[in-house]
Amino acid sequence: MRILVGQGSCGIASGAKKTTAELEKQIKDKNLDINVGVTGCIGICYLEPIVDVYDDDNNLTRYVKVQPEMVDEIVEKHLIGGKAVEAYVIPPSGEDFLNKQTRIALKNCGLINPESIDDYIAVGGYSALKKALFEMDGDKICAEISDSNLRGRGGGGFPTGKKWIQVRSQAEPTKYVVCNADEGDPGAFMDRSVMEGDPHRMLEGMIIAGVATGAHEAYIYVRAEYPLAVHRLKIAIEQAEKAGYLGKNILGSNFDFKININLGAGAFVCGEGSALTASIEGNRGMPRVKPPRTVEQGLFGKPTVLNNVETFANVPEIITIGSENYKKIGTEKSSGTKAFALTGNVNNTGLIEVPMGTTLETIIFDLGGGVKNGKEFKAVQIGGPSGGCLTKEHLKLPLDFDSLKKVGAMIGSGGLVVMDEDTCMVSIARFFMNFTQHESCGKCVPCREGTHVMLELLDDIVEGRGTEDTIDTLLDLADTISAASLCGLGKTAPNPVVSTITQFRDEYLAHVVDKVCPTHNCKAFKKVRINPEACKGCSLCKRVCPAEAISGELKNPFVIDSEKCIKCMACIGACKFNAIVVE
Repeated sequence: MRILVGQGSCGIASGAKKTTAELEKQIKDKNLDINVGVTGCIGICYLEPIVDVYDDDNNLTRYVKVQPEMVDEIVEKHLIGGKAVEAYVIPPSGEDFLNKQTRIALKNCGLINPESIDDYIAVGGYSALKKALFEMDGDKICAEISDSNLRGRGGGGFPTGKKWIQVRSQAEPTKYVVCNADEGDPGAFMDRSVMEGDPHRMLEGMIIAGVATGAHEAYIYVRAEYPLAVHRLKIAIEQAEKAGYLGKNILGSNFDFKININLGAGAFVCGEGSALTASIEGNRGMPRVKPPRTVEQGLFGKPTVLNNVETFANVPEIITIGSENYKKIGTEKSSGTKAFALTGNVNNTGLIEVPMGTTLETIIFDLGGGVKNGKEFKAVQIGGPSGGCLTKEHLKLPLDFDSLKKVGAMIGSGGLVVMDEDTCMVSIARFFMNFTQHESCGKCVPCREGTHVMLELLDDIVEGRGTEDTIDTLLDLADTISAASLCGLGKTAPNPVVSTITQFRDEYLAHVVDKVCPTHNCKAFKKVRINPEACKGCSLCKRVCPAEAISGELKNPFVIDSEKCIKCMACIGACKFNAIVVE
């Protein structure tokens, strides 16, 4: 019998370390010969902490939301008594969440110990590297990746094989492989989960890329805000070097390969290729004019393969099963699977991986369990600050690179933020524009100044100063910024604004014409009043009002002057009789 406790960032945040400590203590106190190990996130984040118990025949019992106080019952009834504690076992919805997926990049996450190379090898790890080293050459590997139709999972969707072929064909003998692990989209955590749950898989893909292109050194550019991912990557690299999968003369093949880790400072713009390589070089992370492209002059001015974590995690599978079998998954022009971080107003939040072309409806309602609290689905933001909004009319839309491009959206890195009927779409657009404006490197005027002006215009709308002309100006600015910005950050910055105006123009008009927020979220349009029937005339609200907007006499209903009210809501906190109403 053995036990694995989910200790990805989500599990640890939910208390998995305390649960593990209590398990280890009770097992030791009761002299049980059971090993307690760790694993990464399996994706059902809404059910963490997760404890997997495998019996002698490797049959699995999965316990969810396991807190320390539940451990004693699990130990006594299951580990000693041999009967599962049904009350703590994963519900059918959780099983469906996992069973309805097709996993490639995430196939080992939550199932193996990410800090054990032996676990990775036991499930077939590094066999693809052996095949690449001893049964294939660089041309054949590049052809296999190209034939698979694998497209970059970082957002752009550029054909991976084409990029590798371009780097291999360069006459310059010094080449580099770079892994973009600088996952910066709000609500996205796919790459983090791979690095925390199955780091060797990513490393194997990177080494194969080196074999294919003739590169002998690689860099992983990972954000410093991912300390657990960095920790496990360092362990994985050290283990791979000791086992002969990294370093000099890998597996006796005469091929050398070294992997370095470079910590990013959390700049969103460093997700752009040239800004990322500039940061690794020790320069300020700012994009440069292209050409030359990264495949010609990338890191240190040398030809560079630059892919993200999920892209590299797909490579071992392609080499193992072959491009023809890989192409059977997904769509004709978008092969394979895509990992998505499913967050927001959805019942089953977490990490999923589904074939390319899976519909939005399947993801939100079959896997996600529908919208929280029985609310109506309104929209989903896909692709983070670079993406756009999809609505009810897009529920049947297949999620792949080309289908999304046709409706003005993009997969991006894979964040899916679900919004219900109570979400203000103008505020959502403002949130993403605020993020992009803050993250602009400032190098080019269209992005630096344009996003600032767009944010000010959105402020005008949500604060009650907007007009219909404000909406038209936003769209004009969006066209200019998209056309004239230097890099992808600026070119895609207006997307959330344009898509929300396109899909929810009536909501914008309500703000600027009727001066109301239909969802009652925008502070400027809220009306605070005192219900005279509930008010006891205690004057507590008047005493805390910083604007002196409340008047009245003791033991008589008080009144709020809407002209003076700044909507700080201090009065609501002071009232003991629920007499203050916000409309």
